Formats: sequence, C-alpha cells, structure tokens
Amino acid sequence: MLSFALDISPFIGNLIATALTFVYVFGLVALLNLCVTKFGLPQDISRKITHIGAGSLIGFLPLYSDLHWSKYLNVTIFVVWIVLLVQKGLFAKPDDEAVNIMTRTGDRRELLKGPFYFVIVATICGTLLYKSFPGIVAMTTLGWGDGVAPIIGSYYGRLKYKVFSNKSWEGSLSMFVFAFAASVFFVWLIIPSQLNISRILLLAFIATLIEGCSPKEVDNILIPIAVIVAANLI
Repeated sequence: MLSFALDISPFIGNLIATALTFVYVFGLVALLNLCVTKFGLPQDISRKITHIGAGSLIGFLPLYSDLHWSKYLNVTIFVVWIVLLVQKGLFAKPDDEAVNIMTRTGDRRELLKGPFYFVIVATICGTLLYKSFPGIVAMTTLGWGDGVAPIIGSYYGRLKYKVFSNKSWEGSLSMFVFAFAASVFFVWLIIPSQLNISRILLLAFIATLIEGCSPKEVDNILIPIAVIVAANLI
C-alpha cells in the first residue's frame, strides 16, 4: 500500500492511489480515441479494449490502505463515469471520445447500456465487495473474459451457435481461458491468501455459460451476478 511505502497517512496514500486511477483511465480513453480517429482502430475493438482496461482497474486496489474509510475512494472514477455516461448518452456529439471508443455503431445511446451497467457493477464491487473474492472474480471475469471473447469470436470464430444472440465456440473458449487466467492473477495480486484454483476454474466455467446464453448488452449485468452468487455458494 502507498501509505506504508511512502511513509504517509492512509488517507493521503488513498488519495494518491485514486488520482492514479484517473490518470490511467483518462489516459487510456485519450489513447484509444487517437487510435480510432487517426489510425482507424475499429470501434468494436476499442470498445472491448476499454472493457478490459476498466476491468483491470482493480489492479490499483493493493495501493489502498484498508485502515481508513478513504479506501472506498477507489470507486470515485466509476462514479464520475456514471455521471459522464448519462450526460454523454443523452447529449454527446458524434465525435465525442466516449462515443468513438465505447460504442459499436457511433450511437451515443449505447453508452446508457453496456458501459453504464459496467460502471454500476464496478462501483458495487469496489464498495460492498471491496477486496473480496467474489468482487475480484466478478470484475476480472467481466473485464477480461467478456472483453476478449467478442474480439476472438468476431475475427476468428468459425463454429457458431445461438441462444439469444450469435456466439462462437472460439469466443466462448477464449472467455473461459481469459476469465480464469485474469481471475487467478488478480486474486493472487490482491488477496493471495484466498487463491483457490479449482474454485476459480468452476466460476470461470459458470461465467462462460452465462455469457454464451446472454442477450447483447445485459451480459454486463448477468455475468457478475452469476459469479457473485456462485462464489458465495461454492
């Protein structure tokens, strides 16, 4: 944690950690917007890179001291984006950064669906489920598993199936692999004493089933709910 490493108060350490999350997120947004507008990065790719990047924000949690209430400032960046997504989803211009990198088609109203659900889930995981096994696995599964799966499925998926929306077996396999790998890494990083490979393996499998059966947009809600419920039962 920063307060220990820098020999400062837990409150100041947590404030610095929170500032770093803002630098990270807005830096990522600016970089992806540049890639979309100047280098032709497809919006569906930028959208999922944003997804992965947002899910990786939990990597800042080890910087926070649990000794002070300010540990909950870790969700400040998500609260800010809740407000921004509502504002941008209703009023943003077509060339807005968020519209460029977080939507599939350039329709600003998409910001009020998947991206909005994501930040709501992240806020819950950073407060009610702060540094808990269910919260960490929910975020890594959503960020990495559901972030990588559509990219692999769209560009390399050959074996298709459909429940409520079109999916591919290649995409579902990548969902499982990346949900598992990211969960192992971040649980080890944040709460190493709770690392349980078999438990994570089962949760990744459950999340993959849910993702494969979910309609578009609502998977950002259904996946973390399924993971959190299952993690408390297993």
